[in-house]
Amino acid sequence: MGSEDISAVTRGCANLGRHIENLRGFGLPLVVALNHFNGDTAAEIAALQDYCARHGVIAIPCHHWAQGGAGAEDLARHVVALVDEDKADFHTLYPDSMPLWQKIETICTRVHRAAHVEALPGIRAQLEAWESEGYGQLPVCIAKTQYSFSTDPDLRGAPEGHVIPVREVRLNAGAGFVVAICGQIMTMPGLPRHPAAETIGLNDLGQIEGLF
Repeated sequence: MGSEDISAVTRGCANLGRHIENLRGFGLPLVVALNHFNGDTAAEIAALQDYCARHGVIAIPCHHWAQGGAGAEDLARHVVALVDEDKADFHTLYPDSMPLWQKIETICTRVHRAAHVEALPGIRAQLEAWESEGYGQLPVCIAKTQYSFSTDPDLRGAPEGHVIPVREVRLNAGAGFVVAICGQIMTMPGLPRHPAAETIGLNDLGQIEGLF
């Protein structure tokens, strides 16, 4: 943002809190990794750490952007300690035997906090056809905007009670999962008008320049 703004960081914590809740729903211990950049202030980091502490989670600043692997050693040690404690009670949100449409509804309502999931005509019939062909045991992947828990990229934070429209479903039989395309999203990654690769190159010493 260019200048310290603790209030903006605090407002954004609602999104972080939702992710913490969702991960706990899988029965796993967790740690928050704070991806530190030069412009981040000590007060902003402290605000995030205080928020996480109130939710019973440790937040560890990681300086790998500037220091490489050495900057993430504290995080790595903490993750190893969590693994060694062996306190995980991992479980999925749904059994493999659950019908595909119910799997989609489960993810959308429990993870994305939707009040309702809508299917365009033919969606449920397609899922039922795949089930009859032996693909009903597959897990489901929800493809939607990465900017919001809803399908509206402008609905930030931790929204609840929205409607998630499923406009298409795709069977990835080889990989072993079903994809529900929700809202308007490009599934093939796109490049900006001027991709970063245009400014990356080697100098006379053979060193890479233009990465940042």
